[in-house]
Amino acid sequence: MLYFDNAATSWPKPEVVYETHDRVLRQGGSAGRGVNQSSLRAGRELLHTRKALSRLFGIASTERIVFTQNITESLNVGLHGLLQTGDHVLISSLEHNAVVRPLEYLKKSGIFYTIVPCSREGFLDPAIVESNFRPNTRLLCFTHASNVLGTILPIKQLGQIAKAHNCLFMVDAAQTAGVIPIDVEDQHIDFLAFTGHKSLSGPQGVGGYYARPELFLNPLIYGGTGLHSLNLEQPNIWPEGMESGTRNIPGIAALGAAVEFILHEGLSKIRSHELQLMAVLLEGLEHIPEIQILGPRDINARVGLVSCIFRNHTPDSVALELDRRFDIVTRSGLHCAPLAHQTAGTIDHGALRISINYSQTESDIVALLAALNTILGGSM
Repeated sequence: MLYFDNAATSWPKPEVVYETHDRVLRQGGSAGRGVNQSSLRAGRELLHTRKALSRLFGIASTERIVFTQNITESLNVGLHGLLQTGDHVLISSLEHNAVVRPLEYLKKSGIFYTIVPCSREGFLDPAIVESNFRPNTRLLCFTHASNVLGTILPIKQLGQIAKAHNCLFMVDAAQTAGVIPIDVEDQHIDFLAFTGHKSLSGPQGVGGYYARPELFLNPLIYGGTGLHSLNLEQPNIWPEGMESGTRNIPGIAALGAAVEFILHEGLSKIRSHELQLMAVLLEGLEHIPEIQILGPRDINARVGLVSCIFRNHTPDSVALELDRRFDIVTRSGLHCAPLAHQTAGTIDHGALRISINYSQTESDIVALLAALNTILGGSM
């Protein structure tokens, strides 16, 4: 199988991820549940992963990293926990439903949002962001990169704008964490939501967020934390007070191994490899007349994914044929991001998305291009 659906979930993982998950699953233990050796060992696994993520994201306060099941939960914690009746939020026209649907729900509580339009290629003009501020704007919530167009947004500029307006800044790093540098201090990020199973190369079922130390945040879930069990109220202790219930210790430990792998390889090396593959992919796609590429032409302006549409084929039909005839996995449809497809003008039929990862080679790209040429009647 050739796998090009890494923007949904990356595969395969570095071998150390599988080894760590298996090791920790076999050793047992639940962090913060007693003084037994297994519990203490599980707690050390969580701490190790928090420290690794702190190094990756430039975070000084390790205890402000909280683990969740996925980035959708993380974004919900941020939106539900930070906003109050009367607040206004700015988002882009590239946002995922993980942001839009909670905000639609919060409209019932008197919380409103404005969609700042991006260009057809996904570029965002910070001046338009500024022009949409209201006196009650409390939060800027932006994706770091579109999961449809691949376009990278100017996060540092947006962070500076938020700071200048005394607003909070939340970043959805689903498509960038582990491949594009993120520094919460330098980019003025108050709340960073990440997922473990995409570019971070960890297993599914693990995500998390960072919240700036002085930020007050209501938990989304209340319950057992392993601390102050006599108290009927939720303890305001980080991170335990925000992590009610048993954590996915094997998954979090495996995420820690994945982050250590990324730190060892280096983001610049990973990004450089991604750009090399993207150059081959985009050049090959441009030579197939049937294909129209979405998003920026400049590979430096995008992450490792490219979506495309076809003159005489639907994205679903091409994805199906790639899978059935060539055992090549891609992703067709709306990608849970209808706003992005409205921006690109592809809301009616969606697009075919091809997304790469660090383990792939140019020969994988060449094989994909050959399959597309066969299906679409082009020539190599």
